[in-house]
Amino acid sequence: MSEPYVFAKTECSLGEGPLWSARHDALFWVDINNHLVLKKGITGDLETWKFDEPVSAFAQIPDSDDFMLSSATGLYRWSPGTHTRNLILPVEDQNPVTRSNDARTDRTGGFWISSMGRKAEKGAGSLYRFFKGELAKVAGDITIPNSLCFSPDGSTAYFSDTVTSQIIKWSLNAQSGLPEGPAEVFADISGTGFGPDGSVVDAEGYLWNAQWGGYRVVRYKPDGMVDRIVEIDASQASCPAFGGADYKTLFITTARENLSEEQLAKEPLAGSVFAVSIDTPGLPDLELQM
Repeated sequence: MSEPYVFAKTECSLGEGPLWSARHDALFWVDINNHLVLKKGITGDLETWKFDEPVSAFAQIPDSDDFMLSSATGLYRWSPGTHTRNLILPVEDQNPVTRSNDARTDRTGGFWISSMGRKAEKGAGSLYRFFKGELAKVAGDITIPNSLCFSPDGSTAYFSDTVTSQIIKWSLNAQSGLPEGPAEVFADISGTGFGPDGSVVDAEGYLWNAQWGGYRVVRYKPDGMVDRIVEIDASQASCPAFGGADYKTLFITTARENLSEEQLAKEPLAGSVFAVSIDTPGLPDLELQM
């Protein structure tokens, strides 16, 4: 494993939602607070698109260069080439309190999306799964939804309400794709002062979690024990994603929001995207089942 390096020197207020697109040969991510989508390949310049509301995450649409985009008002089909978007399904569009947050596609092509209060209002958020045109509510009474990811065989979902300091796991029903049985605690970082933010699972079933406030991403074994820690030069690590030609590059988004001028002077790379070469590959995000 190499040392982390700066992949994209940006000043995202809240960098989030990284997704590697093999079709575009590039990483896409968002700045939620500034309503931006950003894109950068291994080589080439940074591209950006501006929206009129917060956008937070993507899913890949089959046989297309387009994406499903999760926003504060719904799920949209977005075309980067023309910067046009068309509504697929409204989600909490009548609720001015909430916006979208963490999301990821499961191993059967279901797109799990979440909402939270724009000011992190307690219990304002929910968790949903979109599959073959239908939206199912998975959970409610969530404050800051994060860590959505799935085991390689698709039998387990991981999730965190960051304010609890825990990452939980659910067994998934093979027919419905939804959780069955009670949630179990997978990892608890209470007492560290950090918050479990975005996560992703690699091909060996190890979970990589970005820890807000911790300057780090932690790799957990399938039993929840810490395997290794990757430190970066920005305190607010927000979400990891695998990419590159062999999916052996781990990208890590970060944020600048709520950092004082003094803190920013100590963290000039806050809001950038970091990358690190790793030995175990990740898994490509599957395309949606529309």
